[in-house]
Formats: sequence, C-alpha cells, structure tokens
Amino acid sequence: MKQERKPRYAQIGEDLRHRIASGELGPGDLLPSEAQLSSAYEASRVTIRRALDALRTEGLVDARQGFGWFVATPPLRQSLARLGTIEEQLAASGRSPERRVLSFAYRLPPTAVAELLEGDEVLEVRRLNLADHQPFALVTVWCPRELADELSRAAVERQSFIDLLPVEVGGAHQAISATVASEPDAAVLEVPVGSPMLRAWRVTHDRGGRAVLVAEHLFPSHLTEFVVDLPHEDRSMAATGMRLVV
Repeated sequence: MKQERKPRYAQIGEDLRHRIASGELGPGDLLPSEAQLSSAYEASRVTIRRALDALRTEGLVDARQGFGWFVATPPLRQSLARLGTIEEQLAASGRSPERRVLSFAYRLPPTAVAELLEGDEVLEVRRLNLADHQPFALVTVWCPRELADELSRAAVERQSFIDLLPVEVGGAHQAISATVASEPDAAVLEVPVGSPMLRAWRVTHDRGGRAVLVAEHLFPSHLTEFVVDLPHEDRSMAATGMRLVV
C-alpha cells in the first residue's frame, strides 16, 4: 500500500520541530521571519503560517506583534510586591543566572539621573543579565562616586549593588513602561531593532530617604512579565503598587 505523503505544512513543521528538539533553536530564540522561511522552504507564506500555527498549538513556538515568531519559553515572572534582584528571581524559578559587565566608568550623569543623585560625577555600570546563557536584561546602574569609590568591576560582576553599597537600603521606587529596542540595545539582547521591550526605571533609597542608586532595566517583552497581587478591599479595587498615567 502506497504511503500517503504528508502535506507540505506538516513537513515544514516536522523539520522545525526537529530543529527545536535538537537544540539548534533554543527557548526564546527568534525564528527567521515568515518571508525568510518561505524562501528557505520554497513554500508560500500561507503554508509557513499554517506550519507555525500548528507548532504554536503544540506549545513549541509563539509570536508577538512587532517581534515575530520565537521558540516558546516560560516567561520569568517578577513580583512587584518586594525589592529584589534579577538573579534572586531567576534562581527561584529554576533558571541559571549570569551577569556580564559591558562597561564600568566614572562620568557625568544624564540629566534625569543628575536630578536624583548627589554629586557631579557618578559610576555608570552597564551590564547584560542572562538566563540559562540567553540574554534576558540590559541594565544600566548609576551610583554616586562617594559610595562607589571602593567598588571594582569584578565586584559588580559578582554581586548586586544592593549587597555592595556601604549604606543600608531602605527601599525603592520603580516605574515600568513600554518601549522598543534601539539598534545598539537590540544587538546586545539579540532581538530585532524596534521589537517590544519593557523598561523598568528604579530609584533606590537609603534608610534616610536619599537616592543612592538609579537603574534602567530593559527586558525583551516575550521573556518577562511583571505581576502584582490584588488584595480585595471593600472600598477600593485599586491595584497595589500601580497607578494610572494619563
């Protein structure tokens, strides 16, 4: 009996499934665009989309508008209810954290940072955070020179600023907004230019209320989500830790 030939979309899906299973395409990796896949497999965009939709139904791939198709991975959930480091939350979720310092230099701070921190010169550290060897966050931290003089590049690559500061941290204010990846940031995070990003702007204070750190965190939106518990209250259903900006 002659074996029935698989439809073209199923053949393409099987090949992509094999590439994912073999590790050629790892969790979070961006797939070639539909146009590129159409050319590579010599198939129509409709056929490519049908193959990808079938893989999405299996939970193997997913897509984000403005980003494209990628190998599915559980996003890291970061809680807004407490002050903590990226590494702590990665470790708690069973992921392997890693940090790489990209630059370490004293310089004049940007205007927005200068308005918050005391002193004319700050230590600016730019680092890349990885989860299971995959770029996960691009972080820039600014610290007043008087608090950073004893810090080394090796120290901030091993530990968080919160652990290294010579003052007791009292808390932080964090604002989260949407943005898109610039060309240099996209290159470091290995995402397309203009792809959706989450931007967290955090100001950390000491016990006396003085700002001691300012940090900008950039996260590819398909790899992370921020969560907040919403306690039920008789008089208000406002989300704790959230406010509306209009």
